[in-house]
Amino acid sequence: MPHSTDREYSERAIPQYEQAVTLAGGEPVRIPLDQSKDAVLKIVESCDGVLLPGSNADIDPAVFRRPRSPNTAAADPQRHEVDMLLLEDAYTRRKPVLGICYGLQSLNVFRQGSLVQHIPDFLPEETRSRVNHEAGKKVAVAHTVEIESNSLLAQVAGSRSGQALPVNSSHHQSANAIGEGLRIVARCPDDGIIEALEGTSPGHFVLAVQWHPERSVEQDEASRAIFAALMDAARGRR
Repeated sequence: MPHSTDREYSERAIPQYEQAVTLAGGEPVRIPLDQSKDAVLKIVESCDGVLLPGSNADIDPAVFRRPRSPNTAAADPQRHEVDMLLLEDAYTRRKPVLGICYGLQSLNVFRQGSLVQHIPDFLPEETRSRVNHEAGKKVAVAHTVEIESNSLLAQVAGSRSGQALPVNSSHHQSANAIGEGLRIVARCPDDGIIEALEGTSPGHFVLAVQWHPERSVEQDEASRAIFAALMDAARGRR
């Protein structure tokens, strides 16, 4: 689930992820955030993959050993704890992982990376206003991303060298120092903000995007392909 205490937000957001998984041929399983560690692990025993959704929380910067920015939103310790359990299980059992927005940030922190706590504070003044990364779901295309041609994401999204992929955007944080076993595979060409990461371990599907493909699966082939790739990896593992 996206958030442990903002139930209205969670119940509004989660159906889009579930629909995207279902359309790709998978069966979504909700992981509650108010259960014990043993109860969570019991649920995930039968799951073939992990999808980390977005959230309106921010990860506590103490986790990645940085002083707190005044623009950092309140943390959600229960969401963070469950994400760490799911990622530990996925890496131990080599389950496929897809992270979306907050999910990318959670993955990067799990792998000992760090985050930009507020993008406008991070960028130089001349590029600060080029892109509104907090545009929100009502803006179908906030900017484009440039994808590394030799990446899993390029294969999944059908991206060719020099081709920009249009995406939506609802975040004020992004990856900074990249975690162990991850690599950058997409950036926003207008300001250089990191937009996608993927794992470097052969045969283990680990992909994370900073935008929200679940919002556009009905209209956009590349968005559908991201969820289809997760389902294919889950079937392959099974």
